Amino acid sequence: MKKTFSYTDPKHKPARVVEAIKSDVRKYMKRERRKELPEEVDFWDFDCRVGRDASSAEASHSEGLISAIDRGANESWPSIYIEILAKPGHRSRKPARQKEDEEAAEKAR
Repeated sequence: MKKTFSYTDPKHKPARVVEAIKSDVRKYMKRERRKELPEEVDFWDFDCRVGRDASSAEASHSEGLISAIDRGANESWPSIYIEILAKPGHRSRKPARQKEDEEAAEKAR
């Protein structure tokens, strides 16, 4: 999804527009996560960019999209550009040494 959302709407209050933007983003990510995974892929990951417009958009983690939408509303941006691209994700295992250190720390508590 590559889309520019306007923070102004003549029919709705600004707070409802912000909630609608958040809802669209959550709905899109939920829909993408439901798609069938290719073989040897553990989950769907997302490459995200957020900014005032496409040229000034910066990379963001998918967890930070909602706070970026709020930040844009608080800073009175006229609109916000959101780009979300799904990509295959692979889980990585923790090294054995790190697991042992964590278990030792748990026992020490």
